[in-house]
Formats: sequence, structure tokens, C-alpha cells
Amino acid sequence: MATLSCYLVIGSPNAASAMHIMEGFLPVQWAIFWWVVFIPFFIWGLRSIAQITRLHPETKLLLALAGAFTFVLSALKIPSVTGSCSHPTGTGLGAVLFGPSVMSVLGALVLLFQALLLAHGGLTTLGANAVSMAVVGPFVAFGIYQLVMKTSGRQTLAIFLAASLANLFTYIITSVQLALAFPAEVGGVLAAFAKFAGIFAITQIPLAISEGLLTVLVWNWLVTYNRQELQALNLIKQGA
Repeated sequence: MATLSCYLVIGSPNAASAMHIMEGFLPVQWAIFWWVVFIPFFIWGLRSIAQITRLHPETKLLLALAGAFTFVLSALKIPSVTGSCSHPTGTGLGAVLFGPSVMSVLGALVLLFQALLLAHGGLTTLGANAVSMAVVGPFVAFGIYQLVMKTSGRQTLAIFLAASLANLFTYIITSVQLALAFPAEVGGVLAAFAKFAGIFAITQIPLAISEGLLTVLVWNWLVTYNRQELQALNLIKQGA
């Protein structure tokens, strides 16, 4: 019943309070704008993937794992008490493993398959959804990971914060995108942003914490069973 309610909320033409933004919801000019913003990152990501697979062919399975992790987590639509749906993003792990540019490609592929197979998101809004989930989220994750590692060297903490904040910033950017497209009659963009961000916050904050903890568990599993690949990517040191 909760799943059906969530579907009806997302499928309604009057609601877009869930990432991903649904098909046809954004005005044409904003849909085009976000596509233009996203395409350079996608091209950069393709070049990064080609370089990584050429230099470290043994990491191809790890690359596939990062994409699968993102697909599974971001496909979990969880009903929100605010009348919307929330979900994890799963992009933090791949951003730490391979860098943020790679996730622009993996994230876009995830969004494409979800739009075509799960009716989650859309094709016209794929550019906007990709900017929030496949560009901004991974860049935040990578930046936070590097910052925490340089200041404290605590890798588990760095992984947790990277995954959690990537999740939160994805939804912040989605709120910005919706606010720009649909400013409030009173208060304009800022009022609209407060409304959309408030809708997400109740469920998204605990969900981001949960995603951070899950990502740490997956990271520990990789350290145990994929140590050579992580060493090849200079994420752990030989003998550590």
C-alpha cells in the first residue's frame, strides 16, 4: 500500500517532490539548460573511464560494481511522511574509488535505465537529474573524502561523510532546480527552495546517514576481498 501511494504521488502531474524529477515536469528551457550543463561532464567521464581501464584493466569489475551499487540504491524509492518519496543515491562509493568524473557516466547510465525500465525519472529531465545525482553528488563526495583524509587520515570516517553528504547535496541541488523552474508567487526562488528542501529533509537526513553506514560496510568488504584493486587505485597502501 505504501509503495502504491508513493507511485501515485510520483506519477501525479502536480508533484515533483522526489528525486528523480519526472518526465516532462520541467519547462523546456530548463530541461535544455541542464542538458547543456551536463554534457561536458559526461564527455570528461568517458575519457576518464577510457584512461582508467587502459592503465588498470583489473579494476573493470570494480567499475561495474560501482555502477551496480548506484543503480540498486537509487532505485529504492522510500515513501516519505511529507507525501513524497526519498531514496539513496549510491554515488559516493564510485566517486571515492574512481573520481567524480567517472560517476557522471555511470550515474547517467543508471538514470537512463531507471527512466526506461522503472519509469523513475525521465528522458527530458535526465540532464537535470544527472547534474544533481551524477555530477554534484560525486564531486561533493570526492572533495569531502580528500579533505577528511588530509586532515585526519581516518578513512572510515571519510567514506561515511563522503557518501552521506553526496546524498544530501543531491537533494539540495534538486531543490534548487525545482525552485528555479517553479519560483513561489510570494518569496520567489528562495521560498520555493525552502519548500522543496523542507519536503526532502524529514526523510533524507536519516536516509543519508544510513547510506553512509552501508557504504562503509561495502568499503570494508572491498578492503578484505579486493585489496589488490584498491592498491592499484592508490586508495590503500601496500601492506596496510
